[in-house]
Amino acid sequence: MPDFDVVVVGAGHNALVTAAYLAQAGYRVGVFERRKVPGGAVSTIDYEGFRFDLGGSAHILIRLTPIPEELKLYEHGLEYIELDPLFHASDGQQSWFVWRDPERTAAELEARYPGQGAAYRRFIADWLPFAQAVKEAFLSSPSPLNLGKKLIWGAGFGRDWQKRLPQILRPYGDVAKEYFSEERVRAPLVWMAAQSGPPPSDPLSSPFLLWHPLYHVGGVARPRGGSGGLSLALVRAIEAAGGKVHLDSPVSEIIVADNKAVGVRLMDGQSVSARVVVSGAHIQKTLGMLPADKTPEAAKGLRVGNGFGLILRLGLSEKLRYQTHPGDESRIGLGLLITGELQLNRAYGDYLAGEPTRDPPLIAMSFTAVDETLAPPGGETLWLWAQYYPYRLASGTWEARAAEAKEGVLRSFERFDPYIRGKIVAELVQTPLWLEQEFAMPMGNVMHLEMSPDQMFLFRPWLGAHAYRFPGVKGLYLTGASTHPGGGIMGASGRNAARVLLRDLSRKQL
Repeated sequence: MPDFDVVVVGAGHNALVTAAYLAQAGYRVGVFERRKVPGGAVSTIDYEGFRFDLGGSAHILIRLTPIPEELKLYEHGLEYIELDPLFHASDGQQSWFVWRDPERTAAELEARYPGQGAAYRRFIADWLPFAQAVKEAFLSSPSPLNLGKKLIWGAGFGRDWQKRLPQILRPYGDVAKEYFSEERVRAPLVWMAAQSGPPPSDPLSSPFLLWHPLYHVGGVARPRGGSGGLSLALVRAIEAAGGKVHLDSPVSEIIVADNKAVGVRLMDGQSVSARVVVSGAHIQKTLGMLPADKTPEAAKGLRVGNGFGLILRLGLSEKLRYQTHPGDESRIGLGLLITGELQLNRAYGDYLAGEPTRDPPLIAMSFTAVDETLAPPGGETLWLWAQYYPYRLASGTWEARAAEAKEGVLRSFERFDPYIRGKIVAELVQTPLWLEQEFAMPMGNVMHLEMSPDQMFLFRPWLGAHAYRFPGVKGLYLTGASTHPGGGIMGASGRNAARVLLRDLSRKQL
């Protein structure tokens, strides 16, 4: 008998979700992770007296899935803290808020920027059915039938499809202009859409903006104690069902015999046998664990991209205070801090030139506003995500230029709190190189592969591997951000992969 029914490579949150469903179904599951903490980019550590997340911090997408309830994660220690407002938008001169209640958001927008509240209501009404259809597509294996049922017939366009379809094919920056005439309203929404990677000028990118109505449906939340609370709850769920999670146990090789995955070999030389293997590692790392002749031709052209973003994590000695809105509301929601669309476009231009942008737009997260466990008494955590930053620089190295990049982020944030430097008592700069080294994430791209139309849905990671089964190797399955629906804290890939594998196991195809 093999050591396990299922061996899972990596303990990123998608891999843990897959493992939890399989363990819950009664299969013997073993997870093997390179790092000393579980969760991959959904992990939290103690850092100089503060609790610092190391990757994703805002839990939005997973709230739109049944994963926490199906896996009983709330019984295993997961506690979500709701954020309201969801977002704090500011250009350094004025502030406005996106509240959980869309009507409250629209009413406040209308009072501040006449006409924009009505535009917001129209935008939400026009695109909520489409956003719901995209969500349903994310929660299923991306077959042509599933995509057709959910995206075409499920989008709720009716007779309006001739108007809606061209909008879906446009750049999201253009669609935003069709609705919002006031740049102070438009730019933060465009900036939030840019979190998936493509710039506002890319064709076929509008769904990144049209997803926005679902923020009002699922909300934005934080696990108490840090983003890694989700991963810890998943580990407890796996172990409660009899599974085992092995940390500090890197996998060096996926063992293949007669074109079938039969286990893994660890870095220390130990072999672990299994009926099937699931890899939650980056697809390029997975390919590197297989014999060279198992890499299909289609997998050789995968586009990882040249980096993406940079994070500056700060521990502050006192609370953050925004000049434009000193109240606590501005500390609660995600800060969409952007002076205007030109700032985002210039940042992308710097990126294309191989330079760290000197004036980045920012996503500011100060979750001590709702969770005081993250900082010493009176202190604050402030995490600043900035775009765009190339992994390959036109000149110099990231070791030499990290301080320069940090300075650009701080200068940009000083528009909002000019006293920020005097409050800093701890800092961590996560460059694209840092992200690559810490998370085994090639080129530091947090989405694994670029989120462009040629690498989404049926084409992620490539056509033929889209259904979470690795072509040409029986018993080998894929999950994680390299697969549909891509990056972000959602767990949909993990759930989808588990459903495919549970069907296969029940049919005894293996």
